[in-house]
Amino acid sequence: MTAPVGFVGLGSIGAPMARRLLRWPGGLVVHDVDPRACAAVKGAEVATGVAELASRVGFVSVMVRDDDQVRDVVGQIVASGARPLVAVHSTVAPPTPAALASAAGPRILDAPVSGSVIGADAGTLAFMVGGTAEDFAAAKDVLALMGTRIVHAGPVGAGTAMKLARNLLQFVSFTAAFEAQRLASAAGLDVRALGEVVRHTDAVTGGPGSVLLRGSSEPLTPDDPWTGVFTHVRTLGEKDLGFAVELAAQLDVDVPLARYALAHLGRALGLPEVAP
Repeated sequence: MTAPVGFVGLGSIGAPMARRLLRWPGGLVVHDVDPRACAAVKGAEVATGVAELASRVGFVSVMVRDDDQVRDVVGQIVASGARPLVAVHSTVAPPTPAALASAAGPRILDAPVSGSVIGADAGTLAFMVGGTAEDFAAAKDVLALMGTRIVHAGPVGAGTAMKLARNLLQFVSFTAAFEAQRLASAAGLDVRALGEVVRHTDAVTGGPGSVLLRGSSEPLTPDDPWTGVFTHVRTLGEKDLGFAVELAAQLDVDVPLARYALAHLGRALGLPEVAP
């Protein structure tokens, strides 16, 4: 695409994302319901509304707050008669992308992001994109100005599903981290020092998400190369989780996630159940 690109929604993540698009050779047009937000993207042209923006660009990034706002923005693009390629970066409900795509109007990509404000500022976001291969190819050069990991997850809706799976891991991990924090506090440890150790070792090993690199949740077979690796992981994990649950009991700290993980670690790794 050589036409200008547009960006709607200049909040804490949208504004730094849009600033990365100032390098787009066709130019950048922005809009936000708060006109003052447009001043955060110096050098961009400012549209008075979504319809005007859509009529001037070939691609629109949408980074607004929720499903209602996404539907409103896309509805205004449809009503304008313009047909830019629209990438929705907001995290929305699972049915929303398909509903938007089925309505008469623009071509839709659901392209939620991961990486927060830090990644938006640095241009290192991850994009999980749902849509046709043709539309993904058309959007990729634009997205590459804002991120360094751009994944075609599948058809419309797949980007949202991948973002939700990614965030499931993140927020369940936050809950597990709270259990670890309470255990460390009860043991009289420096919780910040524990956090520094976790950040250091996760940077080396890849952290909890590294087990996803196996690429499947199906049960492992004896000849699978991951079987030996995960058998070793289970042996260490069950030992250490057992000790952690024992320590928690001694310190009167409730650790339900740790107890669940101890009971289900082998199954989670795709290994056969071990007889008691």
